[in-house]
Amino acid sequence: MVATFWLCPGQGAQKVGMARDLAERFPDARRVLEAIDEALGMALTRLMFEGPEDDLTATHNAQPAILAHSAAVHALVGPGVARPVGAAGHSLGEYSAYVAAGALPAAAAARLVRRRGELMHRAGSERPGTMAAVLGLDAPQVAAACAAASTDGTVAVAANVNAPDQVVISGDPVAVERAGATCKARGAKRVVPLKVSGAFHSPLMGPAAAALAHALETAPLADPAFPVIANATAEPVRDAPTARRLLAQQLTAPVQWVASMERAARLAGAGARFVEIGPGTVLAGLLKRIVPGTTVVSLGTADEVTRFLEAA
Repeated sequence: MVATFWLCPGQGAQKVGMARDLAERFPDARRVLEAIDEALGMALTRLMFEGPEDDLTATHNAQPAILAHSAAVHALVGPGVARPVGAAGHSLGEYSAYVAAGALPAAAAARLVRRRGELMHRAGSERPGTMAAVLGLDAPQVAAACAAASTDGTVAVAANVNAPDQVVISGDPVAVERAGATCKARGAKRVVPLKVSGAFHSPLMGPAAAALAHALETAPLADPAFPVIANATAEPVRDAPTARRLLAQQLTAPVQWVASMERAARLAGAGARFVEIGPGTVLAGLLKRIVPGTTVVSLGTADEVTRFLEAA
């Protein structure tokens, strides 16, 4: 019996039209999406299906939209998986991973991540920050460049360690610019500014993390049915109190994605199947670079889900 490990995408995977074919073809997916609409008190699905893109991309809309897509896919394929052994999600996707692990109802998770998005946007407005992707330089060199750039009360940090040679930096604009210039001088192939509304996964998100911790305390979060790898520690989480603490910490801590995938591979064991649920194929691509030879499939469209179900 093949072990299955769930992967859940994060912000940036949203696109107009997302999950529309799932809702049209699968009643169970439609029910999940409608329940999330009701929980949020808004027509999130209409925004997902029709846009406009600028509204969908807004942090407080993109986060519940991506979670809704992941939850809809899991509702279709999860019940048929006989041996789920773990889950992980990139940033926002960590919440989707807890949905997959049965620790958080999809509707409640959508409310929680919408609140998360609102808090992140507010923190970004109060202290504007930015992010940039550094390509072709390893994490220790990027971290050293960030440390050197953090002067005169400004901050730059390595926020997302996505692949051995892909690190996202985050912080005050002037510090991120200095760090990016140092990375280029040290051999980075490219430094690409990102369109974001704040310095996510950096100390600048401190006010958002404090408010999010309160929201997490009242969320109906239970112990997961199987371990969820935490972004902040790259270690399996097996109980609700630890999940609450690390989800709040995640806003100011770096996303340790390379270490998380290496830990996931050890947890799942040889021959395990990784299944990315939700929009896009970014996590599948990163996993192939981090743990070569891993079996991974992405399920985001109705056709992909249909083929997966037929092969089960």
